[in-house]
Amino acid sequence: MSGNLFWLSDEQWQRIEPHLPTDARGVERQEDRRIISGIIHVLKSGCRWSNCPEAYGPPTTVYNRFARWARRGIWENLFRELAGNGRATDTQMIDSTHVKAHRSASGGKGGSRKQAFGRSSGGRNTKIHALADAKGRLIAILLTGGEAHDCPVAERLIRRVKPSKRILGDKAYDSAELREELDEHGTKPVIPNRSNRKQPYSFSKRLYKLRWRIESAFNRLKDYRRIATRYDRLARNYLASVCLAAALVWWI
Repeated sequence: MSGNLFWLSDEQWQRIEPHLPTDARGVERQEDRRIISGIIHVLKSGCRWSNCPEAYGPPTTVYNRFARWARRGIWENLFRELAGNGRATDTQMIDSTHVKAHRSASGGKGGSRKQAFGRSSGGRNTKIHALADAKGRLIAILLTGGEAHDCPVAERLIRRVKPSKRILGDKAYDSAELREELDEHGTKPVIPNRSNRKQPYSFSKRLYKLRWRIESAFNRLKDYRRIATRYDRLARNYLASVCLAAALVWWI
């Protein structure tokens, strides 16, 4: 068996198995551990689903399991449950990153807007918005088109987790509305001021230096080739890929 194939370890499987659905009907589904290992192999290697090695089972079975559970929100729920059990809430970090869309990621139902595509200076892309804990482990994820501003999405993102004592962000998050939102939750923003702000806010430069951890987190996430480039036409499938990769990197 090729040494280049990915296989879930016993410890990893013990953490995943309790969160998987048990409501299978009809024909008994093929071994979950083998199929999920195949899904992760595709995400890491960036290969086509049809080129998934036969060691994991029929490629159509591997893809159908991924797509069906993405439609049901299984992968996103797996990430939320694992991240919710392990995160630290004193300090959180917020940031976003652009992901270039491959030409094959076209034609999703509902058009570009519904499928989280947009155009920015880098061309057609998708934006991953995320919150991380003090250790730089992702705890919440949202997708938008690449042209989306960070602040409106940030307000949606912070409502997905328990409020922290402080939150670190770059100048893109220097918004009066966001600062008010954080204040209502008892969270202190550690955000530098835009150059045009007439009445600057004070912030801890010492704490702000820790923000490199969420930037490093995005780099780790993009070690998965199907995350670094978006090949999926459907936003839900791409979000499922991001959530599964994030769960594996930090919580499994």
